[in-house]
Amino acid sequence: MIKLAMERVRRYHSLSLFLRKRFGERVQKVTIDAGFSCPNRDGTRGKGGCIYCNAFGSGTGAYQRGLSIRDQMLEGMERLRKRYKARKFIAYFQAFSNTYAPVSILRKRYEEALVNEQVVGLAIGTRPDCITEEVVKLLASYRKRGLMVWLEMGLQSVHNKTLAFINRGHTYEDFLRALELAKKYELLVCTHVIFGLPRENSSEMLETIEKLAALPLDGIKFHELYVVRGSKMEELYKQGLYRPLTQTEYVDLVCEALAYLPWRIVIQRLTGDPRPDELVAPAWAREKQNTLRAIEETLISRDLWQGKYRGEPDPYLRGAPAPP
Repeated sequence: MIKLAMERVRRYHSLSLFLRKRFGERVQKVTIDAGFSCPNRDGTRGKGGCIYCNAFGSGTGAYQRGLSIRDQMLEGMERLRKRYKARKFIAYFQAFSNTYAPVSILRKRYEEALVNEQVVGLAIGTRPDCITEEVVKLLASYRKRGLMVWLEMGLQSVHNKTLAFINRGHTYEDFLRALELAKKYELLVCTHVIFGLPRENSSEMLETIEKLAALPLDGIKFHELYVVRGSKMEELYKQGLYRPLTQTEYVDLVCEALAYLPWRIVIQRLTGDPRPDELVAPAWAREKQNTLRAIEETLISRDLWQGKYRGEPDPYLRGAPAPP
């Protein structure tokens, strides 16, 4: 067993390291359910949502239960303050598509999250087909006020055949157009990628990473495809039409992917984090810390690091200490 405690340098550009460099201390995200919907559910682009989503769209349903954005922020900040002694926070609008509304409504809900000066940034989760110049201008206005603004766009795959099968309702070309617009206004852009999507092999998954590595992205989130209750994926899984990746397969894919990505891209997430009561399969998706440990051990044992396949230097030479 490799002793990770002896590792003085992290082999990928973590979000925690990025935020410490920017703010000089720990910064925590507070997840927000702001009551938005999705064009892939209301009939604008499709109905039923993506085949892996349940009724909450990766959210908690807090807004529907009457918990205001302000209260969600204050409760989340207090919880993270006690657990991590954090003093700075980013409001993460996570559930559904958080740019899918008129700008007047978006502004009102974003402003509600800015409860005090300890909120130093916004992270807005959305879809490429919900990005307009008006929306991007609004987000850029918060950057001008000194806030860090991340636009998080779910892509999942660069392969349009896959996007069609999982009922995403948009194309890779939609993503490229949205990215170009966001960078026009100098926003930080993070995209989400899922490994283990139906009908994709490992070569196709890594092709997604190679294409993204060439784009002006600032961050990326990796997720394994897990099956949740109430999703279309649950039906496929129970019919024997879908086999999830094993933990070893997923770990190997992530380590390979990191080696293709330039160091400038911030790794915001390495694995998903399903709610235990909603998870159907794979069982190992509950073991987040074990998966993270396996990724770090595999990077060490295979002598891989972020950017290696691009000829970028070993992080030991770069001097990138792991956060305490």
